[in-house]
Amino acid sequence: MVRNILGMVAGGYAIDKILTSYPDLTAEDVTTALEYAARVVDEDQVIAR
Repeated sequence: MVRNILGMVAGGYAIDKILTSYPDLTAEDVTTALEYAARVVDEDQVIAR
């Protein structure tokens, strides 16, 4: 679901449009998904070769 929300935001959707597309979600759900994605992207990752 986080991937779907990120894709919609990247496509220019506003939160209200996302909520219309996914009526079971709340604005807090969308915000939480975006905060989660920001934390994941911000993590340092070491890739073994």
